[in-house]
Amino acid sequence: MRGHDWINNSLPDELIVEIFSHLQSKSTRDACSLVCRRWFRLERRTRTTLRIGATHLFLDLLPARFSSLRNLYIDERLSIPLHLGRRRPTDEDGDLESVCLSDTGLSSLGEGFPKLHRLGLIWCSNVSSNGLASLARKCTSLKALDLQGCYVGDQGLAAVGQCCKHLEDLNLRFCEGLTDSGLVELAVGVGKSLKSLGVAACAKITDISMEAVGSNCRSLETLSLDSEFIHNRGLVAVAQGCPTLKVLKLQCINVTDDALKAVGTSCLSLELLALYSFQRFTDKGLRAIGNGCKKLKNLTLIDCYFLSDKGLEAIATGCKELTHLEVNGCHNIGTLGIEYIGRSCQIIVSVMCKIDGSINLLAYQDSGLVALDSEALDTTDIGFRYLTELALLYCHRIGDVSLLEVGQGCKFLQLLHLVDCSSIGDDAMCSIASGCRNLKKLHIRRCYKIGNKGIISVGKHCTSLTDLSIRFCDRVGDGALTAIAEGCSLHSLNVSGCHQIGDAGMIAIARGCPQLYYLDVSVLQNLGDMALAELGEHCSLLKEIVVSHCRQITDVGLTHLVKSCSMLESCQMVYCSGITSAGVATVVSSCPNIKKVLVEKWKVSQRTKRRAGSVIAYLCVDL
Repeated sequence: MRGHDWINNSLPDELIVEIFSHLQSKSTRDACSLVCRRWFRLERRTRTTLRIGATHLFLDLLPARFSSLRNLYIDERLSIPLHLGRRRPTDEDGDLESVCLSDTGLSSLGEGFPKLHRLGLIWCSNVSSNGLASLARKCTSLKALDLQGCYVGDQGLAAVGQCCKHLEDLNLRFCEGLTDSGLVELAVGVGKSLKSLGVAACAKITDISMEAVGSNCRSLETLSLDSEFIHNRGLVAVAQGCPTLKVLKLQCINVTDDALKAVGTSCLSLELLALYSFQRFTDKGLRAIGNGCKKLKNLTLIDCYFLSDKGLEAIATGCKELTHLEVNGCHNIGTLGIEYIGRSCQIIVSVMCKIDGSINLLAYQDSGLVALDSEALDTTDIGFRYLTELALLYCHRIGDVSLLEVGQGCKFLQLLHLVDCSSIGDDAMCSIASGCRNLKKLHIRRCYKIGNKGIISVGKHCTSLTDLSIRFCDRVGDGALTAIAEGCSLHSLNVSGCHQIGDAGMIAIARGCPQLYYLDVSVLQNLGDMALAELGEHCSLLKEIVVSHCRQITDVGLTHLVKSCSMLESCQMVYCSGITSAGVATVVSSCPNIKKVLVEKWKVSQRTKRRAGSVIAYLCVDL
C-alpha cells in the first residue's frame, strides 16, 4: 500500500543498527541517514569515525549521538558548522577564540569518549599541555595521536607517555613548544608499543630525543624526520636501536653518509626510503643502502645534488624488490643511472613446481619465456625485479637511451611520470609503449621533444591505459588523441596547454572513451563548442571538467555539455571570453550534483548567487 512504512514498522532498532554497521561506504551511510529521522538517529549510533571543525560548542552532544565513536579528527582548518543556534563569529567580532577547541573542551572530550582509539588535533592552537594531560588520563586506550600544529609542551607529552601505554602512532609535526625532555619521557613510557613517529619543524628536538627513541622504541616501523637540528648521532642511534624499521623519510640537512651507512647495516627490513634536499651525502650512502636493504621497494630521491649514476647502479644491483623509483631534481643523475635500473629488470625469474615435485626456473627475456638451468644458476640471482612505478622530474641529463632500457626490461611498469625532461623524445616513448604494455598511468609535462609519434605508439600498444596527462607538450596534436581514443579506454585525461589539439582530437576522445570522468582542456586555443557538444553526447559519466583559458568555447557549448552530463560535480571556466553569466547559470541549474564552479566574480548574477552561492568559487574576488 502506497505510503505505508513496512520497514520501520517491521524491523527493531537493533536490526537496523546491525545493517548499518555493515555499510562501508561513507556516501551510502550518508544517504541512509537522510531517509527519515529514525534512520538518521540510528545511523549515528554506528558511526566509528568522525571529522569535525575545531569548536567546543557541541562537544558535549557528541557522546550521546555517536556512542560507537572510536576515531575522532578535529581540524581547526575546517569551517565551524552554522546550524548551532548562533551566528558564527568573525575576526571582527573578536570572539573567534572562544569558539575554538580549548583545554576545557578537550577534557570533556576525554570524559565522553574514554575508549577512543584515534584522535587528531590538527592546528588546534588553543590546546595546551593541561588539556592534553587531562585527555591522556581519561583515554588510556589511545592508539594514534596527531598533534600537528598544536602548541603543546613537554608536560602534556609526558602525560601521554605515562597513561597511553597502547600508543602506536604519533605525529608531532610543527609542535614548536616541545623539547627533548617531553619526547624522551614519551619514548620511555610508550617505547614498547610505538610503531610510527613523525617530527618536523620542532627546533628544540635534537639528537637526544632520537637516542631515546633508539633505546626504547624497538618496535618502531615508521619514522619521518624534518629537522636541521638532528645529526648523524641521532639517526645512527635510531638505526641501531630499531631493527624493524620499514619506512624512513628524511629531510635533515646535517645528516651525512655515516648515518645512511648505519641504516644500510642495521635496518635490513627497510621497504621505503625517501630522501629530501640532502646536500651532505654522496653515492657512498646510497651504496650502503643497496648493499644492505635488500627488501627496499620504494625509493624517492628529491634534490639530492651529490648523487650520481653510481648510486643508482648500487640500488639496481642490490635492491631486487624495487617497485617504485622517483628521481626529482638530482642533477648529477643521468642516462646511465636509469639504464642500470632498466637492465636490472630484464630478467624476471619465477619458480614453478611441477606435480612430480621437480622445479622449473622460467625467465622472461627479450626473446620470450625461456627455461633456465637450475643447477648452473646461482641462487643469489633469483629475484622478483618488477619495477611498476617510475617518476623522473627535472632530470635534464636523462635521455632517450635510458628509457630504451626501461622499455626493454621493465615489462611490468604501470606508472610513468615525466616532468621537464628536455632530452627525452619520441624514440623513448615508442620503446616504453612497445615494451611496457601494462602501462595504466602516463603523466608527461613540459617534455618538448615528445610529439605525435610517441603518443600514437602509446595508443597502439598500451591498451590498459586509463589515466593520461600530457601538459604543455607543443608537438602533440589531434592525431595523437585519435590514436589514444582508438586504443585506450581513458577515465582521466589532461591535455592542458597542448596548443595543436583542437576539436578533431577531442571529438575522437569523446566517441572512443565513454568512461571518461575527468577532463582538463585548459589553454587550448583551438577548442570550440563542437567538442563540448560531443563530450556531452557521449561522456555522460563526466564529473570534473576544466575549460579555463579556452577562448572559443561559448555558452552554446556549455549548454550541450551539461544537457547529458548530469553527474558533473566540478566545472572550472575562468578567462573564457565566450562564456557569460547565462552560461554560468546554465551549469548551476542543469547539474544537480554540482559542488564547485570556478569563474570570474563579475560573471555570476545575483540570482545565481542566491541559488548556488555555496558552490561558486572565484579566482580573483576583486577582478
